[in-house]
Amino acid sequence: MADAPLHPDPASEAEAAAHRRMAMASNNRAWDLSVREAARTPGEDLEMLDAAHASAWHWGQVGTELNRMRATMLLAEVHALLEDGPRALAYAREMRAYFLGRESPDWEIAFTHAVTAHAAAKAGDRELHRAAHASAQTAIAAIADEEERGIVAKTFAHVPPP
Repeated sequence: MADAPLHPDPASEAEAAAHRRMAMASNNRAWDLSVREAARTPGEDLEMLDAAHASAWHWGQVGTELNRMRATMLLAEVHALLEDGPRALAYAREMRAYFLGRESPDWEIAFTHAVTAHAAAKAGDRELHRAAHASAQTAIAAIADEEERGIVAKTFAHVPPP
């Protein structure tokens, strides 16, 4: 039931709408900071981490399992960017099992492999890093929509090669 809310009875529709707005705003801010070409300041690193966790928390209040797993993907990427390999890999393994265990759009599969490769690299898991990196390259090349391919490529650009 990917479309069923995790908490089906929000206190009010207004509260649920507020959670959705905050989840989306936090998600967008964290992803924007994660793909910046310019170096982030330590304050921006903290903001990126806080925004990723805020997004996950708000989606946990009103989102579906799909929303929660996309937030988990973001957490994996942010923790990889911040050199927290073990935590990044724990999040990556969770979201990887979800996205590769269901039918997902081409861009989502590519993100899954790219983020997994990044987390594995930071955690020192050479075998998973190598396999996920190769899968990410193949999956990115297979994304039908050019704009979506470019978005995933921005995240993949931060992944060190094996």
